[in-house]
Parts: sequence; structure tokens; C-alpha cells
Amino acid sequence: MALDQRLLDILVCPVSKAPLQFNAARNELWCRASRLAYPVRDDIPVLLEEEARELSHEELGQ
Repeated sequence: MALDQRLLDILVCPVSKAPLQFNAARNELWCRASRLAYPVRDDIPVLLEEEARELSHEELGQ
């Protein structure tokens, strides 16, 4: 399920304050600036740094 675009427009990474991108395949919100992926559980973004995982170079396309 895709997140509402209006929600995506206002959400930012709590670490870097950069915009987030929804990755539907992994059901995560990705921040390229902080290199963190935040889970989306039951259609609710979990924007806690301790719940995030680090994105790999391959995931970032680098």
C-alpha cells in the first residue's frame, strides 16, 4: 500500500530533516541524506532513529 502523498510531503527524517521517499517494495521510508530507512508498520511510519536501519551503498545506487 502506498502512503498518502500529502503525508509524504510533510514528513522529514528526524535525524537530517531531509525529505523522505517511500519504498513500497520494502515498506520503508528512505532518507538519502542520513542513509537511514524507517519502517512503516500497519500503514504508520515509525520515525524513531533507534528503529531505523542503515541503507547500503547498493540500495542508494552508489
